[in-house]
Amino acid sequence: MFDSLKKRWLHRRLKDERFAFLFDEPPPGEYVSLDTETTGLDTQRDDIVAIGAVRVVKNRILLAEALQERVKPTRPLSAESVKVHHIRACDLEEATPLDEAMERLLRFIGPRPLVGYYLEFDVALINRWAKARLGITLPNRLIEVSALYYDKKIGTIPQGHVDLRFDSMMSDLDIPRLGQHDALNDAVMTAMMFLKLKYGKTLKERA
Repeated sequence: MFDSLKKRWLHRRLKDERFAFLFDEPPPGEYVSLDTETTGLDTQRDDIVAIGAVRVVKNRILLAEALQERVKPTRPLSAESVKVHHIRACDLEEATPLDEAMERLLRFIGPRPLVGYYLEFDVALINRWAKARLGITLPNRLIEVSALYYDKKIGTIPQGHVDLRFDSMMSDLDIPRLGQHDALNDAVMTAMMFLKLKYGKTLKERA
């Protein structure tokens, strides 16, 4: 009931009806796994420099329909962020402008629920743009894989401490690493964790 009221409230404040599709009924059994790389960790000031997103339909990851964008930032990359994502300023000289990248992302997401690892950070950056351009924050349902993992594990650990580090969760769920750390690989691995937590051993990928 609350979610429905919130969506109606947001829809009334939408400044660009081209994005009214965000408020459509989501396709049954479909999700989007999302990850971003940024210039830093301040959601009020730092910028997105890379986006990775992949659609999940029931128990399938649709790799052929993935979205991958390099995004031109408005502020310099921090040295610490480069150590994490290895994206340099020279790698972003021909990157997609933020408005164009965000529009592509929202059309890719549509009304589907979003899946992510510490997803609130990624969504806070997207919402900063959406609030400024569209007058709203994303109405999509958010699914945090670390919360799903915590709920699954907490009853099995006597001392009550659950290791929620990405690599630890991947190892415990017996999911292989996908090469170099980047936004798309992380989105795919997050989708794999989501499916493992949702369906157990039923994991399929479609190229």
